[in-house]
Amino acid sequence: MQPAGWSLQMAMPCKPASHARNLPLAGQVVELTLMACSADGHTFAVASADVMLPGQVGPALQALADAARANVQGTAESDKPAAVPGMTPAAQARHWRLRGRLPDGQAVAEQVLVFAHGTRVFQATVVGRLSDEPRVAPFFEALKVHP
Repeated sequence: MQPAGWSLQMAMPCKPASHARNLPLAGQVVELTLMACSADGHTFAVASADVMLPGQVGPALQALADAARANVQGTAESDKPAAVPGMTPAAQARHWRLRGRLPDGQAVAEQVLVFAHGTRVFQATVVGRLSDEPRVAPFFEALKVHP
């Protein structure tokens, strides 16, 4: 699928619901759209916003990553550069594997991928009990930017 207005092709393991809201991101208010669904005890989500200015891309990617980590009070098990075909290179484009806890105290694993295409930033996330490679690899490998 390719959501309207996004240059991103993606595949989700379930039918996503779409939500949009205005929120502060890296010092400016942007409309962030989230597409998310749950399957096999895991939540799969892709969020995106256009930050309009090239200088805002790096700070926005960092803010998205920080928010994902804070949501699960996570600590990084791994951190590597993002590798999404067609993405715009940015030092802040990263792929993390985190361990943390939900607000109810339940232990979770999370994988977070933040990247950009032009001034549009993306955050792809899988959160659940395991978030292991066989479960998440097809989701992340399906992400491709098409201008």
